[in-house]
Amino acid sequence: MPSTKDNAVGPQLLHRLHGAKVQRNLSVPQLVAVSLARGESKLAANGALVAYTGARTGRSPKDKFIIQDDVTRERVNWGKVNQPFEPAKFDALLERVLAHLAGRDVYVQDLFAGADIAYRMPVQILAEYAWHALFVRQLFLRPTPEELAAHVPEFTVIAAPEFEAVPERDGTRSPTFILVDFTRKIVLICGTKYAGEIKKAIFGILNFLLPQRDVFPMHCSANVGQDGVSALFFGLSGTGKTTLSADPHRKLIGDDEHGWGPEGVFNFEGGCYAKCVDLSEEKEPQIYHAIRFGAVLENVALNPETCEPDYHDIRYTENTRAAYPIECIENALIPSLGGHPKNVLFLTADAFGVLPPISKLTPEQAMYHFLSGYTAKLAGTEAGLGSEPVPDFSTCFGGPFMPLPPKVYAAQLGERLRKHNAQCWLVNTGWTGGAFGVGHRMSLPHTRAMVRAVLDGRLAKVEFVKEPSFGFSIPTSCPDVPREFLNPRNVWKDTAAYDQQAAMLAGKFHDNFARFDVPDEIRNAGPKAQK
Repeated sequence: MPSTKDNAVGPQLLHRLHGAKVQRNLSVPQLVAVSLARGESKLAANGALVAYTGARTGRSPKDKFIIQDDVTRERVNWGKVNQPFEPAKFDALLERVLAHLAGRDVYVQDLFAGADIAYRMPVQILAEYAWHALFVRQLFLRPTPEELAAHVPEFTVIAAPEFEAVPERDGTRSPTFILVDFTRKIVLICGTKYAGEIKKAIFGILNFLLPQRDVFPMHCSANVGQDGVSALFFGLSGTGKTTLSADPHRKLIGDDEHGWGPEGVFNFEGGCYAKCVDLSEEKEPQIYHAIRFGAVLENVALNPETCEPDYHDIRYTENTRAAYPIECIENALIPSLGGHPKNVLFLTADAFGVLPPISKLTPEQAMYHFLSGYTAKLAGTEAGLGSEPVPDFSTCFGGPFMPLPPKVYAAQLGERLRKHNAQCWLVNTGWTGGAFGVGHRMSLPHTRAMVRAVLDGRLAKVEFVKEPSFGFSIPTSCPDVPREFLNPRNVWKDTAAYDQQAAMLAGKFHDNFARFDVPDEIRNAGPKAQK
């Protein structure tokens, strides 16, 4: 990324932390020790640091804003996701946050985002909590001593969970706020302990900057086979990006955020941020064994006597998380760079039990479902959700993190699919045999078997049939998967109820897609069933 030595944002902010005790680039053992000594966290029996985030156990999308000025005014896709904020109010809040940090311990980490050195961005995180500093150190790319000596941050993130805004005075929606300023190159994250906000703020920055450099930023995981050919797994939280890309027979490029540039795919990060709910050694051995000393567990319950993590206990939230360096995953690819993909998988957790376990998409269907970005929000992944799942259309499978108009990202996807002759697949990791509460979650072994068949080319050779509701091509057989499982209508006890549910979901697709200005061939690639 371009150097910003002229404005030197990071050093300027550090110099303004009057009286603060700045502890810069502490090592993993040092951060663990400090965090425990401060009472911020606990130590689990497996060596991981366990922290609890209180009321905010997920992202706070309604409290996120982008500063509206000459840099962003004409480029950002303003709306409910990308909310504008006044520069003057940002300046006032920045001064209050810096005053709040004065006299306190501040833990600074100088890191990189982007494994491809041609596009990587130097970042600096100023954290009020030592465990937040450990979190970012494990998730982003750690400089060598030589790189650290020349490190000048392009963006600085200030994470001050104990500072809360006064909405009537500060112009925020609540005491919590996430403010991104592309002119000053500063991010303020305050009033929330949830560390995922830091990770996603940097992702949003890259999504704003990289398209103009011919890099397609993607909310996806990626792995690569022995032939050097990559595979991409798009999907929102809880759809299986981390789980399905952690394949012992393939090298992991990364689990969540990537760029697809002229030379291939590269990871934005140097670590993984895996969901832990119901984690087991049997089902997800790579993730299970990656959680060791230096890893950070968020909101995971501990056995009071043994301090063993209980991944089935969701007393705090279903959105339990683990952050660890990618090197902790066996077969991780270092550096995290892969060739151009030949298979692109869209993952969705369909809470209505309608979508097939796997479908082959035409290029037009791929564009339709990329723009739609359908999944279901479940309790725990965001603040303010109730106990029931909510259908969600998150544009480009990452709407909350995409500052630019959707057509920018969709055009980049379409251009790369055509250029590299990549096949798109839609994989439902959600429910079958009925909706949430009636049906059951897709079998992970079956989903893994289907993905393996895609990546080794076997599934492309079987017979496909068109299902009538959505126009998907679904396989009539798949190795290691029961034949009747492949057509969701066959799994429902009441097929009339399935047809009614399919029509309802198709109607929601139509309603959502009405906002997009696209050619007819893409619009007509949507579901055929009507409301």
